[in-house]
Amino acid sequence: MEDGVLIMSRRMVRPVGHAGELPEHETVHYLTPLDLRIITVDYIQKGVVLPKPATGGENVVEHLASSFARALARFYPLAGRLAVAEIVTPGGVPSISISLRCNGEGAEFVHAVAPGVAVADVTDSLFVPRVVWSFFPLNGMLGADAAVDSRPVLAAQVTELDDGIFVALSLNHGVADGFSFWHLFHTWSEISRDGGKGDGELATPPPVFDRWFVDGSPVPIPLPFPKLEDMIRRPVYTPVDECFLHFSPESVRTLKAKANAEMAGEATATISSLQSLLAHVWRAVCRARCLAPELETVFAIAVGWRARFKELPQEYMGNTAAPVVAKATVGEILDKELGWTAWLLNRAVASADEASVRRMLAAWPENPSFMTMDALQRHPGAMGISSSPRFDVFGNDFGWGRPVGVRSGPGNKLAGKMTVHEGRGGGGSIALEICLAPEVLARLVADEEFMGAVAAATDQ
Repeated sequence: MEDGVLIMSRRMVRPVGHAGELPEHETVHYLTPLDLRIITVDYIQKGVVLPKPATGGENVVEHLASSFARALARFYPLAGRLAVAEIVTPGGVPSISISLRCNGEGAEFVHAVAPGVAVADVTDSLFVPRVVWSFFPLNGMLGADAAVDSRPVLAAQVTELDDGIFVALSLNHGVADGFSFWHLFHTWSEISRDGGKGDGELATPPPVFDRWFVDGSPVPIPLPFPKLEDMIRRPVYTPVDECFLHFSPESVRTLKAKANAEMAGEATATISSLQSLLAHVWRAVCRARCLAPELETVFAIAVGWRARFKELPQEYMGNTAAPVVAKATVGEILDKELGWTAWLLNRAVASADEASVRRMLAAWPENPSFMTMDALQRHPGAMGISSSPRFDVFGNDFGWGRPVGVRSGPGNKLAGKMTVHEGRGGGGSIALEICLAPEVLARLVADEEFMGAVAAATDQ
């Protein structure tokens, strides 16, 4: 039992496909710079809250396990394992390479029960209850850990609530990004909704497995470490509280109109809805943190490149995003208008053009660097956001109703970290999970200017 959640069973689910759907021989995919640079962070962890099906208990769990096995057949590499090999470089530097062995060993599947926890306890609370973290498998694992002890790169957990079900996935960030995560989730839910067999042609397109390297990149990429453990820096997270906030379409439109009006005549591009909302949050968090005006504050945003590179199909199963950073002093953020802060974010996103990204990817193998949460945690003025409001969360109907909520797991949860989702009501609404030190979060939710943009529970 963990935080009141009972683990009923654990098993390894192997891909189950139709004739010709599964490969006859083991294949290998070498990881790209975009994969490798993020293999040092926690797994991606997201899950949806579903209404209670008419037939509950083991029948639903077995149905979900069966449809998960069918989904794995479509995403066969995610049933594999990471492997490390020693490489002798021309300069004689001890090096290793990391690959994804597509051997069909399987993904973990966990069945759990959370007695006394209702759907409303998860979806209607301003503060995310800590029990939610126990709804996710593989907690505390970094992506590189899977290569150390041959652990799964993917795991699912089905947690029965008193009046609903929480369905969650944990996916190694070194092998795929948020788009691939929700692509798999959609495939699983569609197979489940259609009876679990996956016999017919799915509306969700299949993934594209071939890894994308820029011209001239070595394959595999040698990493300058004698052994894998030498590249891992395990973070020690300081305690945080987290809240879940909904912003209605009207509220988002108001912030966007305000930001663009304030920058009229100065901005050369339209500030987006998300950039306007994040500027509103950035300013409020700077107030709540009570930082010195001269201190630098930074905001990291993950920018996806699927639409920016013709070589990358939309269904590419790998990492296609990396962060850009906006910087200012705390005094500038607080003294200037919303539009100025939103324009900083807009310019940071625009800086990730195709030419600069190609140069970065070409240079990375010569001087590899890895993302660590410690770097963000050590900066008192840092903020960062992951995921996207464009991911279709609420289309994941497993056969008994659309989700009524979405939450993320404990992975990468540190002060200043935010996760963005589409809002439950659609139509341009946006939801944010915000993690901050307990005393800072208390000041944030007491900030009337900030909370004035937050939707009431009845408007969610």
